[in-house]
Order: sequence, then C-alpha cells, then structure tokens
Amino acid sequence: MKGNTTIISQEQLQIQADYYDRIRAFWARLEQTPTAYVETYGCQQNEADSERIRGMLAACGYTMTNQAEGADVVVMNTCSIREHAEQRVFGNLGALTHTKRRHPGQKIFLCGCMAGQKVVTDRIRKSYPHVDGVFSTHHLWEFPSLLYQVLTQGTRAFSIADEPGSIAEGIPVLRSSTLKAWVSIMYGCNNFCTYCIVPYVRGRERSRMPEDILAECRALIASGCKEINLLGQNVNSYGKDLGLGVDFSDLLAQIAALPGDFLIRFMTSHPRDAGKKLFDTMASFPKIAKQLHLPFQSGSDRVLKAMNRHYNRAAYLELVEYARSVMPELVLTSDVIVGFPGETREEFEETMSLIRQVRYDALFTFIFSPRPGTPAASMEDPTSKEEKNRRFDLLCATQNAVSEEIHRAYIGKTLRVLVDGVEGDLLTARTEGGRLVRLCADPALVGTYCMVRITGSTTWSLQGELAREVPHG
Repeated sequence: MKGNTTIISQEQLQIQADYYDRIRAFWARLEQTPTAYVETYGCQQNEADSERIRGMLAACGYTMTNQAEGADVVVMNTCSIREHAEQRVFGNLGALTHTKRRHPGQKIFLCGCMAGQKVVTDRIRKSYPHVDGVFSTHHLWEFPSLLYQVLTQGTRAFSIADEPGSIAEGIPVLRSSTLKAWVSIMYGCNNFCTYCIVPYVRGRERSRMPEDILAECRALIASGCKEINLLGQNVNSYGKDLGLGVDFSDLLAQIAALPGDFLIRFMTSHPRDAGKKLFDTMASFPKIAKQLHLPFQSGSDRVLKAMNRHYNRAAYLELVEYARSVMPELVLTSDVIVGFPGETREEFEETMSLIRQVRYDALFTFIFSPRPGTPAASMEDPTSKEEKNRRFDLLCATQNAVSEEIHRAYIGKTLRVLVDGVEGDLLTARTEGGRLVRLCADPALVGTYCMVRITGSTTWSLQGELAREVPHG
C-alpha cells in the first residue's frame, strides 16, 4: 500500500485479543458480569466505529446496557464537525461525575474525532479527572489494552499520538441491526475543505483491500443482512492509494455481483471525484440503490473556491443532469452550509437558486461553525448571527416545500420497501431511495421486502398500505 498508512498486523491484534481473556478473568475473580454503555455522536462512520467498540467490549465479557447510570464502562464516541456537538459532549461528560460518584468503580472513556484534537485532550487531562481514558480514531484497535490498564493499575490511559492513519482488520463487531450494516471501505480524507476538521482528526485517505471488503459483505449477506451501507469520508476516492486499478465503481460492481437479495447504499460522495462511470455503474446494477448523497455546500463559485471544494456550480449541475439522465428515479440529497465567512446576500441567493433548480428530495442544512485549526476559522466573517439564522430559516422553508411536493407525488404509487422496524402501532420501512414509509401491518413482516401502495405523505415521510403485489426475489 502506498503512503504512510499504518497496517496493524495480526500479531498486534492478537496481543489485543489476549486482553479479552485477561479482562474476562478480572471480572470472573470478582464474580461479576460487567456492563457497558457506548454513546455515539456524529456521522455514520462514528456509528461503525461504535459497533467495533461494542464488539471488543462483548469479547471482554461485557453486556451492553442502554444508559450510563450503573454501567461499569462508559465510552463516549465523539464528533468534532460542529461546535454544538463538542459542547454537548463536554456537558454530558461533566454530568458523568454524578454517575461515577454513585458507582465509584465506573470507568469512563472518550474517543472519536474530539480525541484527535490536542486542545480537547489537554482540557480532559486538566478539567475532567473522572475520565479514565482517551483514545483517538487511529488507536481504536488498542482499546482492550487501555481498558485493562485502567482496570488493573488504577491509572489514566491516553492513546492519542498523531499519525497519518491506520487500518486494522479483524476487530470484532457487535452490530446494532441484523438487517442493515455499516461497512467502512476507507478512512480519512485528503480534500482539506477549509471549514472541515476531518483530515486533521481522522488522517489521510486509506482504503481497505477489496478482498477484505468483499469477505465482510459475503458474511453479512449470509447472515441475512438486507442493506449494506458503504462508508467513507469520500467514497469516490476509494482505491487511489492502493495502486491495484480498482476504483469505487469497480468495488460497487463486485459487491453488486454477489449472490443474494440485498441492496447497496453508500456515502458520502464528493462531487470532485464523482463522474459518469459511477453513475453508469449505479444504473447498471439493480442491487445498487438509486439514491445519491452529493453535497454541494454552496451555489456560489466564489464561496466554493474559498471552501476549497475543487468544483464549480456548472460542473456540479452537469453531474446532477447526467446522473438523472441514466437514473430517472434517482433520489438525490445533499449538504449545504449557510453563512460561510464572507458569504454575501447575493451569494446566498445563488445557493437558493441552485436548490430551486435541482429540487432535492431532502437537504442536510447547517449554519457555518468555525473549527479551530481550520483555515476558515480565521477568515473575516462580517455577517451577523441574526442574518445567518434568517437565511437558514428561509433555506429550510424553501427546501421543506420542495420535499413536501416531491413526497406528495408518491401518492398512488406502489413501491418495494424493506420493513425495518416498529414505531408504536405502525411499522416503518424504507424505499430503495431511502424514503421513510409508515404503515399498519403485521410486525412479523419486519426484516422482509414488501410491496406498499403509498396513500399519504408529509414533508419528511410517506404513509402506505400493503399492496397485493408480491415482490420478486
């Protein structure tokens, strides 16, 4: 593999696995069955990391619980994308002083993206003495040895050394669902958007080997998994560091060729690296969901350049036009930032016009949040908070009206959905395009594909009823 990626050897992982037995023995001597609580903030990549943390804890003999109160181990897997997320973590972390006071043996760990920032770890060392351990995303694989140190030596453990990034294959995974699975195909990011902290806390781009990804997908399909969600900060960059001649479109095709009744989703795509090959591949395989999350962030070329996004408005619209030409049924979602430093009223209107032109199914909308250490944090920003909030509200209202209109057009259609849960007296399901459907039906249908006729809609979801048509496959 090219670059400075650290490949964690099987010998190193075996050393960590040996700690599973040591920790089990520790609790056996106390004649206790320990419990653990893992709280996750942020993106799907953090969710996937938490599943590995739970997998290691289960291997150490812990039973998962759904609250911090009384848990023997609490792990907070954090996000640093926005200031609000960090402040929420610090608030909840402070509240854990009370749970630890009531349960003095409780061990508290902080990990994730916040743990990759020195300013955060320094603050934890100084102001949060009840936190027993901190480890960054690069050192997640070392969690068992850190936990054993904290349990047996009574000392705090910090594993936060900066590095380009690592890949560790074979860590046990305890998934939150048997129907849907997160599969990380790569880690890190090389894009360095001026507002984003991710490259600094998750390291450079590094891809897993195709055979390892395919093996994981085969095992998931064999276990009955119905949706495989491929993850990466920029999935379109997959394979560039491997030098194998296998790019993301090739990987998609290989997974889609596997036998079984399942659907493939992925996120996130960067417009800089998306192209016709990707969209043609999506169109060619029925098992690849006709759903695309393609963040545009701003409709202004000047703002896009200041963001270091490496595309312009015209190039983005060309991508959308081609994707929809080969996939007319495509469900398109995106991210947008309001109030980037220096954004003028006219530039905001360019973003609004792009939203009206593209007509997204849904948007994930954010007000700019300065991240210390990123170039945008020091940019001049004369726009008031009140004006940014006003623009944000206008943008949301505009998009909500579009979403409501698009959803209303589903009424009367019959769609194949995966029934994935129970919500009160209703079942929940997802269309191929990822739209939420609620329906009244037998809970025994959870985990199956059904044909549903859409009978109603709201801004954010659809209502339906079972159709008489029987799905194939």
